[in-house]
Amino acid sequence: MMAAAPGFRLPRLLLPRPGIDLRRWAVIACDQYTAQPEYWQQVQQIVGDAPSTLQMIFPEAYLNQADAPARIARIQQAMRRYLDDGLLQEHAGAVYVERQIGTRVRRGLMLELDLEHYDFRSDSTSLIRPTEGTIVERLAPRIEVRRDAALELPHILVLIDDPAGTVIEPIGAERAQLQALYDSELMLGGGRVAGFAVDAARAARAAQALAALGDAAAFATRYGVAPGTPPMLFAVGDGNHSLATAKAIWEQHKAQVGPDHPSRYALVEVENIHDAALDFAPIHRLLLGVSGDLRQALAQAFGSTLTLSDVPTAQAMRQRVQAAAAPRQAVGLIGPGSRFAVAELAAPPAALAVASFQPVIDRFVAAHGAAEVDYVHGDDALQQLAQRDGCVGLHFPLVPKSELLKRVVHEGPLPRKTFSMGEADEKRFYVEARRIR
Repeated sequence: MMAAAPGFRLPRLLLPRPGIDLRRWAVIACDQYTAQPEYWQQVQQIVGDAPSTLQMIFPEAYLNQADAPARIARIQQAMRRYLDDGLLQEHAGAVYVERQIGTRVRRGLMLELDLEHYDFRSDSTSLIRPTEGTIVERLAPRIEVRRDAALELPHILVLIDDPAGTVIEPIGAERAQLQALYDSELMLGGGRVAGFAVDAARAARAAQALAALGDAAAFATRYGVAPGTPPMLFAVGDGNHSLATAKAIWEQHKAQVGPDHPSRYALVEVENIHDAALDFAPIHRLLLGVSGDLRQALAQAFGSTLTLSDVPTAQAMRQRVQAAAAPRQAVGLIGPGSRFAVAELAAPPAALAVASFQPVIDRFVAAHGAAEVDYVHGDDALQQLAQRDGCVGLHFPLVPKSELLKRVVHEGPLPRKTFSMGEADEKRFYVEARRIR
């Protein structure tokens, strides 16, 4: 294996042994469909008794159930059993990944990131940084899962800013020369995924290209910051809370286990933000157990700068929201029932709509206007869920991916749950695993 480089190294990972049904083995990221437990019930029906990553993850749709401790114990037992039964086979070296969604093919590279170079605080200047704020209270259940786990299963997608396509694209151009490791259709509309072994020479070229992207002088020029500004090489796009969990466990144990322990690293998929197949989508808010008047709360918070307008359809609402031109900001409101409206601010208090409206949502929940807030991927999913009894949805506009990394460098992480790398069914499916003990 290549010696560790600043911030990353080539991975030593585990793949399902030949003969395992990958369509039932691979399931979507645990933090998806949290308000739709029926999705996870379908997953369970598809998996049945077959070997599956479903047995080694904690779908967050079930986080608040009373059997959470027993579920965590079963997860950790399943990891040990799969290892003991030889269901996982080791592979050393980078893996090139292609994810097909419709006609688009998204390309990635599996690497291990060094948690010593990652800081998820809002003032982070580390080589690996979050793109969004971290909800610290969301870490506790994930920490309980990982604390005594033998394995990690990654759904973390990390972005690099590589406009010339120097890291991943040369490997993809020579895919026909790579050894195929897996190739499978994914369940429930997830598309298809394939993985290929990256030989030592190609991996070394990719590592060299990554090191060039992380050069401090090149970084300062690319982002228009002062010479000597600490560079950002990796920006966590999806799975920030999973990486923050890994960081928290490492900080707790590193004094006892030493610097070479496998828990110092986390397995991730690296993607180029300039990949044409990589789409960004907004993350919406769904208020559950609504008893208060959200429109009244918005009016009180923003006063004369707010305009509330009913619109006839969800399509009209979405068009109005996305058409709002700076400095104006707009969000859509869905519910109660099939009512649609647009809330528009003439003088917003923050640079992004989510930053302007989230504090009002937080106060509304704290004042018991709603029981809780969930984060929903997908326009259609929000529309469906928000029309249920006791629910109200807030539809947020898209933050263009061309602005993302520059904003993170100049302003720090975006507000929590601002954007998503694709819709829910485009999220990463678990295929690979890695020993962390």
